[in-house]
Amino acid sequence: MIPVVAGPPAIAGLPALAWSGGPGQAVWEEAGGVLTLTAAPGVDWSNDSLGGEQQHRASALGFAAPDAFSLSARVAVDPPRTTFDAGVLSLWADQDHWAKLCFEYSPQGDAMVVSVVTNTYSDDCNADIVAGPGIHLRVSRVGPAWAFHSSANGRDWTFVRLFRLDTDKPIHVGFMSQAPMGERCVARFGAIGFTDQTPANLRDGS
Repeated sequence: MIPVVAGPPAIAGLPALAWSGGPGQAVWEEAGGVLTLTAAPGVDWSNDSLGGEQQHRASALGFAAPDAFSLSARVAVDPPRTTFDAGVLSLWADQDHWAKLCFEYSPQGDAMVVSVVTNTYSDDCNADIVAGPGIHLRVSRVGPAWAFHSSANGRDWTFVRLFRLDTDKPIHVGFMSQAPMGERCVARFGAIGFTDQTPANLRDGS
């Protein structure tokens, strides 16, 4: 049995990792290159645009975002899945300024690419339905903005979103698992890539 890491794991090629909130449950399998995050029951990030209760009980594992970079991973979630559970690439400044790119399970029973951008309130947007067991996700910092992409194969990237976060605070970028309506969510992040290069063209598949 692979032990649960008591503190943040060290992953070659990434800066030192830390939790954005309280400590979560993380396992790093060095041989396979897979980071597994298990969400506690009922955790999520949400600033409901309709005025519902805010939720910030999930904790992301990541690092301080450099001025220019791309972080990518192949994201999969163990079945059985519950509504809105997700493996996530995340950006966090504070409770009013954050964003996430999710491999999420919809109320209709579809696995989807979903993005949420929060500047006080959350702008929630569904993208493609994912037929397979996983999807590659990528977050890039491009000048003053952020870009989200997804890919079936990790080579040809589909544009999801370009946006800004309305804050001058440092941004924590990383990995997260959420289970807002379930007992847990086991999200697995493989093929993790980190580079100081950003896409030259956000919409040409590169």
